[in-house]
Amino acid sequence: MAPPRSNVPKPGRTLLGLFAVMAVLTCVMFLQGQPTPKLGLDLAGGTTVTLTARTESGATPPDTQMTQAVKIMTQRVNGLGVSDAEVAKQGNRNIVVNVPGEGQDRVVQLIGTTAKLQFRQVFAVADGRPTAGTSPSPTPTSSGGAKPSASPSASSSAGSSPSPSGSATPRGRAVPEALAAPSPSASSSGGASPSASLSASPSESPSALPSDLLTGQDYSAIDDKAVIQQFEKLDCTGADKRAPGANDPNRKWVAACDQDGTAKYILGPVRVEGTQVSDANALPPDAQQGQSSWTVALKFKSQGARQFGQVTSEAYQAPAGSPQRQVAIVLDGQVISAPSIDNGAITGGTASIYGPPESFTQSYATDLANVLKYGALPLEFTQSSIDEVSSTLGSDQLRGGLIAGAIGLALVVLYCLLYYRGLGLVAVGSLLVASAITYVSVVILGENMGFRLSLPHIIGLIVSIGITADSFIVYFERLRDELRAGRTFRPSVETAWRRARRTILVADAVTFLAALVLYFLAVGGVRGFAFAMGLTTLIDVVVVFFFTKPLVALLSRTKFFGRGHPLSGLDPKRLRKTTTTTTTPTGQEA
Repeated sequence: MAPPRSNVPKPGRTLLGLFAVMAVLTCVMFLQGQPTPKLGLDLAGGTTVTLTARTESGATPPDTQMTQAVKIMTQRVNGLGVSDAEVAKQGNRNIVVNVPGEGQDRVVQLIGTTAKLQFRQVFAVADGRPTAGTSPSPTPTSSGGAKPSASPSASSSAGSSPSPSGSATPRGRAVPEALAAPSPSASSSGGASPSASLSASPSESPSALPSDLLTGQDYSAIDDKAVIQQFEKLDCTGADKRAPGANDPNRKWVAACDQDGTAKYILGPVRVEGTQVSDANALPPDAQQGQSSWTVALKFKSQGARQFGQVTSEAYQAPAGSPQRQVAIVLDGQVISAPSIDNGAITGGTASIYGPPESFTQSYATDLANVLKYGALPLEFTQSSIDEVSSTLGSDQLRGGLIAGAIGLALVVLYCLLYYRGLGLVAVGSLLVASAITYVSVVILGENMGFRLSLPHIIGLIVSIGITADSFIVYFERLRDELRAGRTFRPSVETAWRRARRTILVADAVTFLAALVLYFLAVGGVRGFAFAMGLTTLIDVVVVFFFTKPLVALLSRTKFFGRGHPLSGLDPKRLRKTTTTTTTPTGQEA
């Protein structure tokens, strides 16, 4: 009885499907505009920065904190998708970061960011320039004179520049993750609404604010005169917008600037620390939620969720229009957002940070999410030096590695042709297909995941030539065993494949597991070698299943291979003659 039609192998369709996938990947490679692999630090050079730890007492930082800083910096590099970067401690104070590729200043800057996140309640807000001895005017003059004092209310645009009425809007708002869209402001008699968001009513105007906030600041709740004096003298329009002491979590009161220098604040004690953030992710704009910029979604731990709910509850109970209605999000001593809590306490354990589209870009949101996700550095670092370095190995070593790989590939091809004859062409074709898929994969990974080809990767790819050839040999030898047993070629193709594929899968699984363990336990070049070996092992499985076996099945239908031509490598008579025999001590065949 003939087998069901669905079980009949269709090698032609399998090969066409593989070639279609390869064509798509090739098109993706060229559409990316990067048809060549990106090279690592040892082959193409890169950016080197030396970061020096700084302590308040000037003493040598503890070794445990330096080790923790190296670990966090390494996690940040991996989070950015930068492959083959090196982060190493040098001496007692320095950490050297090597990032492959030129123009990596943004990556280096992000790696050394302390990323101390704090949530503090606002108690005073004003224009970013010094206010000591001056009386801020509530409205600006047409001639462009001094900017007015800032209003504590948040505008519905969430991050625009100060409006003509003199209100300094915050850079962004923190809202529940599921309720990012602005909602109507709460009524004057309402309590904490479970569906409250941190939006402000667009109808708010400076005329609705208390008069003392338009002519001066209300410092009645602040018991530190030194901070008040620092706040009035503080100039946030300069190059350095980090006010002294603004990043110290132990200070009850601090004066701080926002990131663009348009506003300054007096902030109360730290209510939630960045260590209470369990996860942070950058999310694209969502028109349905009214978001026109990228967003950083925060998720708090259980303790952080309670603390955040408490501070937003206290802020909501403050008088309408008071600065105490705002909760400042402070990163490394700068206020990146100061939303007004107008619609009730936030108790869901999630929040979002966003601002104007021109500043909250994809790269800004991604960088901010990465530094918050992996935690703050235990020490503050300053850049001692930053340099563009040339490759440590250069084109000669790269050329030598490629020549070694070509020699190894040529020897494998020569062996296959001499031993397997016509069948060896299948092995050669399989190696070429595997090489093409590997090349395209390396280029695509380099463009989308920051993968960079270094010398350890090249070594791993060269070693994989032998691993790939082993799979072909297992199948070919099983097929030749079927022919030695007197079976015809065409049925032997399927029988040999059923027996060989288990061996191939087990061998590749062992190799892949070894590469996986080595990747997670090793560092540096050894990790790169493991990645390359694991990648090519997966490609080997794809090639054997979707190219080698279907191609052999197609060739079995030809006269040259199907009838066992002497040059095909599958001549039954020749195979039986080469079967190993044993002899007795008297010299007679057993």
